[in-house]
Amino acid sequence: MTFRMPITPRYMEVDAQGVVFNGWYLTWFDEAMAAYLAHRGLPYKKLIEAGFDVHVAHSELDYKAGVRWGDQVEVAVSTGRIGNTSFALDFQVLRGDEVCTTGRNVYVVVAADFSGKRPIPPVLAEALGEPAPLLPG
Repeated sequence: MTFRMPITPRYMEVDAQGVVFNGWYLTWFDEAMAAYLAHRGLPYKKLIEAGFDVHVAHSELDYKAGVRWGDQVEVAVSTGRIGNTSFALDFQVLRGDEVCTTGRNVYVVVAADFSGKRPIPPVLAEALGEPAPLLPG
């Protein structure tokens, strides 16, 4: 199931070339991950209260078109892969039907008390659902 989160780039997110600075995409992906889980019934606070957290272990970004200040875009999120202790979310930044950026974050599940890596708990597996990678853009 794909989830979409609207974003309007702020003036401060745009660099000297007039497009969104690359680091903001990872911030948007992180916000979209939390919104995706909440949309799927697992607000991030509930995950922490269950004794789990997630850390980004790997990120990929591919730029296809620049996003500018004030553009109306959406970050699409879908579960790309589920393993034993990690999972991947796929992302697209869309301006209408145009795919501007694609990405993937791999998250590792850890104990909320920082005592180490943990298997994906059932509550998180249920929220992630079946993998359904985004269509290529």
